[in-house]
Amino acid sequence: MDSSWLGRAVRGLAGYVALAGGTVLIVITTTTVVSIIGRILIPLGLKPIPGDVEIVQAGMLFAILCFLPWAHLTRGHAIVAILTDRFPTRFNAFLEFLMDVLMLAVALFIIWRFQAGLFDKIGNRESSFILRYPIWWSYAAGLIGLGTFVIVAAYCAVRSGRNAFSANPVRPLSEMGE
Repeated sequence: MDSSWLGRAVRGLAGYVALAGGTVLIVITTTTVVSIIGRILIPLGLKPIPGDVEIVQAGMLFAILCFLPWAHLTRGHAIVAILTDRFPTRFNAFLEFLMDVLMLAVALFIIWRFQAGLFDKIGNRESSFILRYPIWWSYAAGLIGLGTFVIVAAYCAVRSGRNAFSANPVRPLSEMGE
């Protein structure tokens, strides 16, 4: 783990955003359970939560986008090491740098298109069917996770670039459980 102030700040930001996503995941899970119980107990006068599906859809979007930065920072994504374990340390460090640069490009592309979708939803005033909340609210909330993802991806690209182009690169951070 990078012990610099920037490394700690990026790790803290990604951690707090992931916690926000986890909190929303708990809320939508509770909403689903309460709504299902309400459906089962209709004969007793209970009712399902109106718009429960819309709540779950918006919440899952937010949660998934909030988990992306943490997954990338901690190398929680899939790593196929059956071939790369045989390569020299410098090659693996460069490969990790290349993958981090590609992940930054993907993150930038996703946020670019996501904000285009946000402006489209604002412009056409689309709202959810049951709760009638503006759909752009979900897009705006998702930018929290995506913005953090871009910051984390840029940080990881710089960090792995420093390692790949150093005089003595260390094993790639993904192999060290960084």
